[in-house]
Amino acid sequence: MANGSSWTKSFFVGIWTVLNFCRKAFFNIIFIILAIGLIAMLMKDDGKVLVPKSTALVLNIEGDIVIEKRYVDPMNKFLEEAFGQKPENPEVLLKDVLFAIENAKHDNRVKTMILQLQGMGNVGMDKMKQVAVAIDDFKESGKPVYAVSDFYTQSQYYLASKADKVYMNPMGAMMFEGYGRYPLYYKAALEKLKVTTHVFKVGTYKSAVEPYIRDDMSEPAKEANKAWLTVLWNQYKADVAAARNLTTNDFDEDLDKFLVKFEQADGDFAAYAMANGWVDGLPTREEVRQEIIDIVGEDKEHKSFSQISLNNYLKVIKPIYHLPQVDVDHVAIVVAKGEILNGTQKPGDIGGDSTANLLRKARLDDTIKAVVLYVDSPGGSAFASEIIRQEVENLKAANKPVVALMSTYAASGGYWISATADEIWAAPSTITGSIGIFGMFMTFEDSLDYLGIHSDGVGTTDFAGLSVTKALDPRVGQVIQMSINHGYQDFLNLVATSRNMSVDEVDKIAQGRVWIGETAKDLGLVDNLGYLDDAVSAAADLANLENYETKYVERDLSPSEKFWKEFLRQASATVGHGTFAKKDSVVSGVIKDLLEQVDAVTKLNDPNGIYAHCLVCEVN
Repeated sequence: MANGSSWTKSFFVGIWTVLNFCRKAFFNIIFIILAIGLIAMLMKDDGKVLVPKSTALVLNIEGDIVIEKRYVDPMNKFLEEAFGQKPENPEVLLKDVLFAIENAKHDNRVKTMILQLQGMGNVGMDKMKQVAVAIDDFKESGKPVYAVSDFYTQSQYYLASKADKVYMNPMGAMMFEGYGRYPLYYKAALEKLKVTTHVFKVGTYKSAVEPYIRDDMSEPAKEANKAWLTVLWNQYKADVAAARNLTTNDFDEDLDKFLVKFEQADGDFAAYAMANGWVDGLPTREEVRQEIIDIVGEDKEHKSFSQISLNNYLKVIKPIYHLPQVDVDHVAIVVAKGEILNGTQKPGDIGGDSTANLLRKARLDDTIKAVVLYVDSPGGSAFASEIIRQEVENLKAANKPVVALMSTYAASGGYWISATADEIWAAPSTITGSIGIFGMFMTFEDSLDYLGIHSDGVGTTDFAGLSVTKALDPRVGQVIQMSINHGYQDFLNLVATSRNMSVDEVDKIAQGRVWIGETAKDLGLVDNLGYLDDAVSAAADLANLENYETKYVERDLSPSEKFWKEFLRQASATVGHGTFAKKDSVVSGVIKDLLEQVDAVTKLNDPNGIYAHCLVCEVN
């Protein structure tokens, strides 16, 4: 009888627990809905976005232009929008920018386009080139394009140069600094901290580890970097000079020549830009407003010209849901953007398992007949790179051709995962190659000794007790170096087999050296130069497709992720936007850079500690 009573009690306790959970969940959801409604009322925004009958599309690009955005928690994203905050590192999808420009070309409501680029951050040359081509195509409609800014960075000006009219504020400035690579070096700092750095590498030019073992750039690294930076700079100058009807000799690269012209402009950057043909006028903001009002009319509520921002325009023209086409062949696009790490990673990084699963998903989808592997990566884990490459091989074995398309970067591991594709495409400016291997870690025995901390004990083998708290046994170092040598040989063999080259031929252009896209094509590392549309067409041709659609392959969201994504998407339509600024001092910036570099090293998680990674692929 007691047992029956106990069972009954447990049953009702269980029922109450379930009911209590449902009650709390219900009221929490009601609370969230009421909070969202309150925020919406406070913002006085009905969430509706309309395109005026006569308007200007303001292409206000805020943040870096990327082929895939980093993962952002939906709730965090909603709260940022609700309280008028911009993300610390905003990103804009390249395909969204191109889609908006293409749509605006044929949109009779859009009478002109305004390039407002002051918020634009880092953009690879390949992405800028595609946006520039889209702007040229927009101009074919006969609609004028204006670039309006107070200041222009070099990247911003590349796009601005495509405008019919380039305007700058009378108090504004612009200057061409060219391209350079000036990383920080930490050898002396690490020595002062008594940190021992252990480096194992193959390749004369594999300079990814130099910041930790040198206080300056090695001569081979300078040679390699100067070569590809020069080609990149020449591409920039040729494009801008053509857009402005100038010559590549007009860029005043010599400081003495610049000083002469700057003195003639009385030290006024705006006057210098005007005198040398970089801008067409120096109107005030009000003068710009009046000129655009004459074209599109006035927005009396906001006391300006009729306009719609990039984000609002996308809200109107982009379908909320993409309805899949039935019985239509597809060319799939699998994006591999970011550092290559082992395991499952969120968008913004490449996971050996997660990216391989995307390729597998494409292989198992009967509607997908070919795949474009869209790579934008400086590399990372050699093990994860090989896991991804094996799925490329599986696709080919399933008679689904694979075309690798290289974006801004496809170096080291980025090249590894591309190497065995049926075709490799790159932009003329793609930074690729860097075929090399390294391993690196730090030990802190001297740091701990300085603090009076020591490690000691016994083990059953020579391998027992390996730790960052102890000095590295030279014999273990020999084992690691042998493993690195083997990994490099694997890399050479992989490229040689895939590119129909001898191992010696590959070794001559490998050694960890970075190449620019157009040079990589001449060397045989790349088949063709082009962009996404070109790669998709090539994949379709390989699969003998005449009628097809493209399809991005993305990871499947869990039921809860789908719910919150849609719930917060609807909610975010009702909130406004604001801005905030955050500044760092020079000293804290250097410290931050050091910590980020250390974090970058500790983030790498190859199970064998072997990396195909390029840390010299950024330009500034």
